[in-house]
Amino acid sequence: MRGKVLRMAAFLVLTALVAGSLPLRAAIKLYLKDGTYELVKSYELQGDRVRYYSLERSDWEEVPKSLVDFEATKRAQAEEKTQQENQLEQARKIENERFEIPQNNGYEIEKGIRLPTEPGVYAFDGLRVIHLIQSTGREITDKTRNAVAILMPAPLLKKETLIVLPGAKAAVRISNPQPRFFVEDSDPWASTAQLLPLEKRKDSRIVEKLRSGIGVGKSGEVREALPLSRTRLAAGLYELKPTRPLPTGEYALGELLGEKLNINVWDFGIEPTAVK
Repeated sequence: MRGKVLRMAAFLVLTALVAGSLPLRAAIKLYLKDGTYELVKSYELQGDRVRYYSLERSDWEEVPKSLVDFEATKRAQAEEKTQQENQLEQARKIENERFEIPQNNGYEIEKGIRLPTEPGVYAFDGLRVIHLIQSTGREITDKTRNAVAILMPAPLLKKETLIVLPGAKAAVRISNPQPRFFVEDSDPWASTAQLLPLEKRKDSRIVEKLRSGIGVGKSGEVREALPLSRTRLAAGLYELKPTRPLPTGEYALGELLGEKLNINVWDFGIEPTAVK
């Protein structure tokens, strides 16, 4: 009984330390030269303006480049990364030195097959647990579409921007066309997660399209989502399953921030000949 109590105490301490210091949904502090900062999902330099997505207001905004303190922003990111690494190392010391924790005590998804205890997104292809990698999308302008839009009467279609992932293929390849996905995170974003088929280009994959004009909805985001079944297995743990087999191709699991998609996604490819 004492060992069970100690293992539970270890789990709670490690969860608080790791999940609190290493959230899957990262926020960036974009510092201004007056010493204040904005919490943003991402930002980019466009001429003499800095465009960023505000997590507080859930919308894209702009400020003059001259007002942004880029050095303070990068310094804060580096300090936060160092702090997270130190906290994770401390959590590992607690695990190794103070508590009696079995080496493989993750959630059992099949007889003898358990998930890692670390927060993350995992796929199970029937034989192995695969740790999915988070990739960051970037915005590019669809110049062909915008050239056509110039000839159209406003405001039917003003602009189209693409959110793309670099490379024609994801690093993670899965041979099973109907894998199961497991999301371990203190933030229950998996309850509204989307499974997205990605459109392949020569050297990139399109996650979604951002459009302005009539008929594109409040967010202006245009994407296709495939149906998923969702099961809450335990606190902080969800299982996601495609409702039908996935054709060979590129895909990503994405987090919704309101109506908008977090451009940090977990991408993978379905490839029947993938090496197991």
